Amino acid sequence: MDKRNGRSFKETTALDLIETFEYPPVYGHAVPLTPLVRLLLCPNPSPMTFHGTNTYVVGTQDLAIIDPGPEDANHLSAILSSLMPGQKITHIIVTHSHKDHSPLAKELSARTRAPIYAFGDATSGRSPVMKHLAQNGLAGGGEGIDHGFQPDHVVADGDCIAGSDWSLDVLHTPGHLGNHISLALGSLCFTGDHVMGWSSSLVSPPDGDLTDFMASCALLLNRTWDAFLPGHGAPVLSPNTRLQELVAHRRAREAAILDQLALGAATVAELTAAIYVETPTHLLPAAERNVFAHLIDLHQQKQVRSTSELSSESRFERRE
Repeated sequence: MDKRNGRSFKETTALDLIETFEYPPVYGHAVPLTPLVRLLLCPNPSPMTFHGTNTYVVGTQDLAIIDPGPEDANHLSAILSSLMPGQKITHIIVTHSHKDHSPLAKELSARTRAPIYAFGDATSGRSPVMKHLAQNGLAGGGEGIDHGFQPDHVVADGDCIAGSDWSLDVLHTPGHLGNHISLALGSLCFTGDHVMGWSSSLVSPPDGDLTDFMASCALLLNRTWDAFLPGHGAPVLSPNTRLQELVAHRRAREAAILDQLALGAATVAELTAAIYVETPTHLLPAAERNVFAHLIDLHQQKQVRSTSELSSESRFERRE
């Protein structure tokens, strides 16, 4: 077996393709990332999606479509047009049920008869504290939930989804959303919105859970990866380093919140205004959600307490 820097020839070829890939690709064109993986960029750019949603085509015969994207007729046509002679879509896999990832799955399934695989519906995987907050009326914020999403096959952590020349190991990685999964293709990992290179993941309670997010980062850090293929943005070529950066970023934000609370009790809005001093006004609601996510996590750790029933309107103070 030809070895280069400790990797097989096949692995080296795959990484060479990823490393020379230029992001963003042209909308509507499936661009090879490895011998088994092609990327189709959906034309839905926004501050939350960057240049758009990355739809991945996996396989050379039986094909898996990972994250078909939003309802978009042109993108549906591009996915169907990406098939080459002898290829057939046999699996549709959704990393999580946000509206920029899952809605097109239903129409694509109807057109191809391929079943949809996911961890569950929009509320699957919620932690007890997030279930409690949702039951008490806290609504999600920042990103749209595909409430009507229902997979044909529910997968769990440790499951394997396989085609004729590929297999994907399911890793339950809640945090950004309770039903979020990542998918390991050998030493490559499709990370959805959990890990991206261009931005940190939004964690917006009750749909997002920072305690779960940090645990999911730890889960991914237990393995050595060659690259992450995220739901938005370019491939992450230093995946373990990126994970460590995300964890450090969250720890720094946690420290800033605790420092502010050392000055006295404060609300989510007051903490956000004190910490996010250079953030544009239109982004402050998302920042408030992130602060609240940290406060819930700190509350779970018993480092802070709420002066009333836990909610986004509560005042918080440090525990002595």
